[in-house]
Amino acid sequence: MLEVGIKGQRETIVTKQNTAAGIGSGSLEVFSTPMMILLMEESCFISVDDKLDEGFTTVGISVNVKHLSATPLGMKVEIKSELIKVDGRALTFKVEAYDEKGLIGEGIHERFIVNNEKFQAKTDSKSDK
Repeated sequence: MLEVGIKGQRETIVTKQNTAAGIGSGSLEVFSTPMMILLMEESCFISVDDKLDEGFTTVGISVNVKHLSATPLGMKVEIKSELIKVDGRALTFKVEAYDEKGLIGEGIHERFIVNNEKFQAKTDSKSDK
């Protein structure tokens, strides 16, 4: 059952592969904003996935975050998420990112509950296959 207050957490170590230079979103070897957002979405998704009815999942529909501070190679990054609003099938999460020195990112992520088969079929119908 989905209730406000459900929390999630993910973490990673900054490597060359998840830096701005490594993924092509910039030229510096610092933890990239796209990877921070990826972990934020993953934390939210995983925190509620096992609470949904069989055959349903969530999809991201909005991300509004700020990347406040850069994180160097080798440092740990931890993401925390909390479900702060349930409005029918719309879920709103507060997300925060920390490195070993403090807060590096924060914002809001919204997800929507969908039926797996219906969503996939609708998406697949867009292709010419």
